[in-house]
Amino acid sequence: MDFKTEITKGPLTLDGAMGTALELQGFDTNTDLWTAKALITDPQKVYRVHYDYFKAGARATITDTYQANVQAFMKKGYDETISREIIAKAVKLARKARDDFEAQTGRHNYVIAGIGPYGAYLADGSEYRGDYELSLEAYQDFHQPRLEAVIRAGVDVIGIETQPKLSEVCAVLEWLKERAPDQIAYVTFSLKDPATISEGTSLVEAVKKVSVYPNVVAVGVNCIPLEQAQAALEVMQPATDLPLVIYPNSGAKYDPHTKTWTNPTGDLTLAKAASGWYQAGARLIGGCCTTTVKDIGPLAQVVQNLG
Repeated sequence: MDFKTEITKGPLTLDGAMGTALELQGFDTNTDLWTAKALITDPQKVYRVHYDYFKAGARATITDTYQANVQAFMKKGYDETISREIIAKAVKLARKARDDFEAQTGRHNYVIAGIGPYGAYLADGSEYRGDYELSLEAYQDFHQPRLEAVIRAGVDVIGIETQPKLSEVCAVLEWLKERAPDQIAYVTFSLKDPATISEGTSLVEAVKKVSVYPNVVAVGVNCIPLEQAQAALEVMQPATDLPLVIYPNSGAKYDPHTKTWTNPTGDLTLAKAASGWYQAGARLIGGCCTTTVKDIGPLAQVVQNLG
């Protein structure tokens, strides 16, 4: 069975945060490269993150490429060839963790290439505001090297994630349609509120727009407050026939000025919310910032009993 078939039947458990998991191993993510620095200095820690999520019950893992792009690496002094190799390494680490886990358990899981927005490259919180504007060609020039690297390295799915701007997503999807027509993808937006993506476009409009692209097999939201997830799914469900994707934060609050998180104050968890999310159309369910294996393990136990 392939990813598209499984997510249609669903649900599947997605993994949790890369950054938080690396920090728990003692890795400092407070750089412009964020977690992508670990691909250069601590690749074994990246491998361990993927493997630990599989052990916790995740059926899909997202590569450490959200903020890994050729332009960011070149700013740090790496040439384009090496930069592409670093990105490809992220896929190879995830695939090795997937393959090693399958050899141990017989369970086949999936590797998703995380493709963050141009705003993530800016490293100033723009992925939660969308207050930038490039032409279609400029968006494609930015994303093309990373897309080429992850596709050649052999990912199952492209995860166009934490996206604040519809125009940027459409530019990526146009590129995929023309350059990689057989490569499946999903799109997840960041939100201003449960009915509006970060730039101010209606979530319904955004979902309808991306759902018509032939590469897209699912659509949803991520990196949003946990308590907004149910409402966002209920907004999206009537707007598309595609499976929905949801991976919110743990409930912790982020301060973009100090770049720190405060602990969750409520008692809602991924596991407690999963059944309602499934009823609202979610078929790929996981966690984003500040979620860990302690969140994904209980979630996976719930998800495997749904459907």
